[in-house]
Amino acid sequence: MKKIVAILLAVAMLLALAACGQTAAPETPEDPAEEATEAPATEAPATEAPEEDAETGEPTKMDEIREAGVLVLGTSADYPPYEFHTKIDGEDTIVGFDIAIAQYFADSLGVELEIVDMSFTSLLIGLANGDFDLVMAGLTPSEERKQAVDFTDTIFSNTQIVMIRQEDADKYTTTEDLAGKTVGAQTGTVQMDLAASVAGEENVVGLTRFQDLIMELKTGKLEAIFANSLVSTAYVSANPDLLVQDIGIDYEDPGFAGAVQKGNEEFVAYLNELIAEMQEQGLIQQYVAEAQILAGMTEE
Repeated sequence: MKKIVAILLAVAMLLALAACGQTAAPETPEDPAEEATEAPATEAPATEAPEEDAETGEPTKMDEIREAGVLVLGTSADYPPYEFHTKIDGEDTIVGFDIAIAQYFADSLGVELEIVDMSFTSLLIGLANGDFDLVMAGLTPSEERKQAVDFTDTIFSNTQIVMIRQEDADKYTTTEDLAGKTVGAQTGTVQMDLAASVAGEENVVGLTRFQDLIMELKTGKLEAIFANSLVSTAYVSANPDLLVQDIGIDYEDPGFAGAVQKGNEEFVAYLNELIAEMQEQGLIQQYVAEAQILAGMTEE
């Protein structure tokens, strides 16, 4: 009997050991292996990432704009026919040939154009802060400004003149006639420097809004306003008591250009290609002519 019991106990122990061997044979190492191969699939595919700059490996400015779906333009809309406010279908709208050019840029990028209107003196500060992608505001690419921002190629050029009252047509005909006189210019512009060189820095009144300069001239507080010929024509067309006078200002006009944040060479090159396209197609002259009509400078 004891022998039978011993045999039965031995068989039971063998079965127990066999059962332990089965549970100890781990299948779990296979599971982590499966998870490891599946994990990358949860990450964004590399093909969905923005295109990268070939040299830096970083997304280009154009990629960032396309990703955002909008080109943000900084401007000062008080400078017809470059940029100004007008009523279209009863709604206040910012128009001008700078705006038309910026719209061409946006269309080429396949994005919307968003316009930020602010004082001229704040534009380059806002650009440096990243408030917008591009500045178009009849901006002259002076050497000083080139230290802070990058400019596109020259888009348009014109001459530097003064605006005076009709009654002073024979009084102010040369730069010498305005020496020591109280004159004005828009703050932060090239015309401020030109006015100082002609009338003396202490005699120059700088105002942020061009419309305020017009009022100062019309009321006799200023003898002349320094401006470029294209802008002056727009204001004179709306103020028949004023006129544009070429007093022989010695200045080689570098024209105006668009400005972007410093270090965006690829973006500048891209915009320059578009500017060349517009010039070849005669679009810039077309935009200027259309803006002049909207500003009341010419008739259709």
